Amino acid sequence: MSRIGNAIINIPAGVTITRNENTITVKGPKGELSQNLSEGISLEQKDGELNLKRPSESKQHKALHGLYRALVNNMITGVSEGFTKQLELVGVGYRASHSGQKLELSLGFSHGILLELPNEIKVNTETEKGKNPIITLTSHDKQLLGMVVAKIRSFRKPEPYKGKGVRFVGEDVRRKAGKSA
Repeated sequence: MSRIGNAIINIPAGVTITRNENTITVKGPKGELSQNLSEGISLEQKDGELNLKRPSESKQHKALHGLYRALVNNMITGVSEGFTKQLELVGVGYRASHSGQKLELSLGFSHGILLELPNEIKVNTETEKGKNPIITLTSHDKQLLGMVVAKIRSFRKPEPYKGKGVRFVGEDVRRKAGKSA
């Protein structure tokens, strides 16, 4: 992980980084994120570049160095550009609709699933005749977005026989052969 930690992070215009004791805060046009840092990890900011330093060459410090560098990089990317994930509902009668921060899914169960999304996530659903419904989720927080996408996906994971379920757009589901007569 030390090679990842040593990589320099470029700070785009409009993004400000502040550190108070063990907390780093990143502000940008899309929002604001903060993260607690381990003691010993220091920040060095100059000329629009950010570099993280570790106190020693121990295995624990090397691992934390790479981890926090990746987290800070994701925070900077999130507040400047944002992250987008697209889910596709594959199956007969599978539908998705949204109103505000509520996402309603019909995934073949007897009742529909109603999911309240956090305010940091923006949702959009697309339904075209003859195509699978697509759910587009955007946010500046990569961790939160990943957790919400995993939750939606957990309602009906893609199964290997017919390929039905909630999957990422463009995801390849390995198919198994069914029963042979």
